[in-house]
Amino acid sequence: MAKRIRARGEDVRKYILEHLEKHPHDLTKIVADHFGITRQAINKHLQRLKSEHAVVESGQTRNRIRKLATLAEWDKAYAIAPGLAEDLVWRDDVSKVIGDMPENVLAIWHYGFTEMFNNALDHSAGTNVYLAIRRNAVDTEMVMHDNGVGIFKKIQTELGLLDERHAILELAKGKLTTDPKRHTGEGIFFSSRMFDQFDILSGGIFFTHKFEADDWIMERDQFRDGTSVWMKLNNHTSRTTTKIFNQYSTGDEYGFTKTVVPVNLARYGNENLISRSQAKRLLARVELFRTVLFDFSDVPTIGQAFADEIFRVFAASHPKIELVPIHANSEVKKMIDRARSVGSGGSSQNPS
Repeated sequence: MAKRIRARGEDVRKYILEHLEKHPHDLTKIVADHFGITRQAINKHLQRLKSEHAVVESGQTRNRIRKLATLAEWDKAYAIAPGLAEDLVWRDDVSKVIGDMPENVLAIWHYGFTEMFNNALDHSAGTNVYLAIRRNAVDTEMVMHDNGVGIFKKIQTELGLLDERHAILELAKGKLTTDPKRHTGEGIFFSSRMFDQFDILSGGIFFTHKFEADDWIMERDQFRDGTSVWMKLNNHTSRTTTKIFNQYSTGDEYGFTKTVVPVNLARYGNENLISRSQAKRLLARVELFRTVLFDFSDVPTIGQAFADEIFRVFAASHPKIELVPIHANSEVKKMIDRARSVGSGGSSQNPS
């Protein structure tokens, strides 16, 4: 009985911590409705969290504000020079700041940090890397900034792409690197999918990916040179690196054989996706995969030529590649079905 009571108490306090800042004015009601407990019981849990230094309060009575307490905060700048290596920085500094975490959580941080730090060392052409870590009772976040040329600009320049937005589209597909002899191009793709939130800021472009949400781009004023990466992860997530890797493998193969292409990244502003040129840009390098999921989230419509280029022309010339549209609305589905109908010999007008 005592064990069950302790477990329930831990569940209540965990719930309070996870909802504390989302519900600054109605936290007590949210917790009471969820667990069916009294206001007095909730206040006891809050007092315990305060005594454990997980929660801080300011103000009086109705104006009281509760926040998650910062349990660890650290930053350090590193000069990029021979001998600086991601595994040494992880072992000597980063792992100690992140602290005692479940094994799966540490594995995600280990992967994400070492991949991003190595990118800064090998690709940024900068002179230093700055790291900052902050941890509370719910999650941990890390910011990494280098003063190099900027990741999107470097990819655009070295691969001859249209602009920095085009570089993000290619990064989102995975298997993109400017140094194929030493890198696989998988680090950013998998890191962005392991963390609760993963952001890259470079030049005037901001790329973000939330777990089980869409990739998207925001344009903003030029903020400074170099590249900034921000990663955030719940301290008690059940996610594992293995689960994420397995999501992008097919059949009995454990390689990186499946990708998700965010179709919306091919749009500029509010323009519609109607041309074969737009489709060809979206299709670049997808022949590297066995299965390609085209994510049509936030794409209201597509043109006949666009659909035909992907789902008839490319499909016919790459019969071993599985092309799967997901999150498409009814209008987009009609265009895709029409293109496939032409490809299978169905009746339709000649494609443009």
